[in-house]
Amino acid sequence: MMTHPALLARLVEEYEMESELRAAGPHGPVRQQMEDVVYTLCVSTGTYDIDAALAAARERLNTAWFGDSDDAEAEAEAVARDGRTLSGTAG
Repeated sequence: MMTHPALLARLVEEYEMESELRAAGPHGPVRQQMEDVVYTLCVSTGTYDIDAALAAARERLNTAWFGDSDDAEAEAEAVARDGRTLSGTAG
């Protein structure tokens, strides 16, 4: 099963935000959130380290196809923005 591109986009964005926060100074909660995001990205992409996970996620995002309808694109953007699954529940 492949992770939906919108979820991958959200994970990459979260990783980038957490990286910026972590660079600003070490914080316990930020560290745990970063570990969670790294783990989820690795599992979602079938990789074992963050560099490979980011590369795989970005490659998948570059080749993702959401369909021709505006509704599909709007739904994918909503998922990436607020973390909903495609069925509309929190995920």
